[in-house]
Amino acid sequence: MAGKALVVGTSGIVGSATTALLLSEGWTVHGLARRPEAGAGILPVAADLQDAAGTAAALRDVRPEAVFIATWARQATEAENIRVNAGMVRNLLDGLRPAGTVRHVALVTGLKHYLGPFEAYGKGKLPQTPFREEQGRLDIENFYYAQEDEVFAAATRDGFAWSVHRPHTIIGKAVGNAMNMGTTLAAYAVLCRETGRPFRFPGSAAQWNGLTDMTDARLLARQLLWATETPAAANQAFNVVDGDVFRWSWMWGRIADWFGLEPAPFDGTVRPLEEQMAGDAPVWRRIAERENLAEPDLARMASPWHTDADLGRPIEVVTDMSKSRKLGFTAYQASDEAFFDLFARLRADRLIP
Repeated sequence: MAGKALVVGTSGIVGSATTALLLSEGWTVHGLARRPEAGAGILPVAADLQDAAGTAAALRDVRPEAVFIATWARQATEAENIRVNAGMVRNLLDGLRPAGTVRHVALVTGLKHYLGPFEAYGKGKLPQTPFREEQGRLDIENFYYAQEDEVFAAATRDGFAWSVHRPHTIIGKAVGNAMNMGTTLAAYAVLCRETGRPFRFPGSAAQWNGLTDMTDARLLARQLLWATETPAAANQAFNVVDGDVFRWSWMWGRIADWFGLEPAPFDGTVRPLEEQMAGDAPVWRRIAERENLAEPDLARMASPWHTDADLGRPIEVVTDMSKSRKLGFTAYQASDEAFFDLFARLRADRLIP
């Protein structure tokens, strides 16, 4: 059922994986970003979604049937997150309205739907795990809710179907991404190997000992396309994770072994990566110059703050996938292999030695 798609945030972790899948399935893909790259088969659309008039002008000749929204702009406060990110979704859908071609909009949010925004992350009264879609919204302001409301309002106005997708931490490749645990851990491992520092788990005992899950960007892309092409999935929200569960006490050793490191024993002390990697930019630049790496700027490779937020959580987080499973979405991905696939790709693309 290939058609014409618009991927919003095509240069990010989710957007790039979604674009690759759509192209492989024969779709015509317009890729929107502030500075889009004209990759093989991608029709670039340059737009700043905070600029309503500019967005409308950029979309004038784009007539997609399916729209995949996989972007956000991090702000200093949640109030600003709500104002800016809801406005971006509104400007996008307003810009697409005149063409009248959109039949499905898929919005990617995440488990902060259940955990709360970064300002109140994992605090207060939280739903029982595993998180299920019917648990609904927390009684707290959250830019995910504001984005959803913009999609719901436009769908009611313009007559398209929608789906909302809530991944856990996403494993995938994108340089310069604000939330990128896999590449952050790869950079950290390389730095530990280079300097001889211990490869220490930076998070909490709850994360070390408790169960968790993750989401491969490629699997998320498959769910986005599935929801777009499956009538029974219309106008619903779905959790999306790989399908396995693990403890970081196991996964940390798996990652260490891939990089030829011995994992340091965990003594329960939280050692945030933001502190551990604070002075590593010059070291990374030296490694990049010596190994002829493609990205010498550590700030574009790693986002320690986000990895710290996930690995420092004081609660166990696991996600229920029953809703989409019952409707026929059966994709599965082993999370350790998702990490290994990412590391191999980073090495092949000369992003890590």
